[in-house]
Amino acid sequence: MTAVSGVVVAGGMSRRLGQDKRKLRLWGEAGPTLLEHTLGVLAPLCDELIVVLNDPEQWSQLPARLTPDVFAEAGALGGIYAGLAAANNPVALVVAADMPLLNAELLHAMLAMPREYDALAPRSPQAGATRNALAIEPLHAIYRQTCLHPLRTTLEAGKRRITDFLAQVRLSIIEADTIAHYDPHGHTFLNVNTPGELALVQRLIAK
Repeated sequence: MTAVSGVVVAGGMSRRLGQDKRKLRLWGEAGPTLLEHTLGVLAPLCDELIVVLNDPEQWSQLPARLTPDVFAEAGALGGIYAGLAAANNPVALVVAADMPLLNAELLHAMLAMPREYDALAPRSPQAGATRNALAIEPLHAIYRQTCLHPLRTTLEAGKRRITDFLAQVRLSIIEADTIAHYDPHGHTFLNVNTPGELALVQRLIAK
């Protein structure tokens, strides 16, 4: 496999949770923060680590290169663009900072797939789990730097839907049966946006 950059999109405001989810210590007070844990999952898979966030002064000890958003208030699409633009490699594995149950085997399998695409993303096996028409997980995906121009033109046009960008590139989708081989319980895409989701993840980690 060619060199890959690991990008963690960590610019969310955590409004629904009421606390900074990046700083959650789900594995005990002596354990890593959620952001540190995410970097730990990516580290064996990637040649460099990049975190997209806008408060670098709070994260000076992270073992990663920090980069800010390029487009303000641009959501996931802006985070993908900022991370991909900062990458030193032509391919980037992009994940959100709020997925505590990332499956390293699934991520490795994605990286090993033939790179006959501009973007590779899994389709969520859970109905209604995503908020886009394709039901894919754009922050658990691989992007080539061929995506940079269509990303930028989409953002400059004021569009923020992931599907507006994906319509312009070669998209490959990983379907549920492949995902289930690595993640039979369907936990890898769980994120922590609300107190209820936090409680669920805490119970799963405790098991």
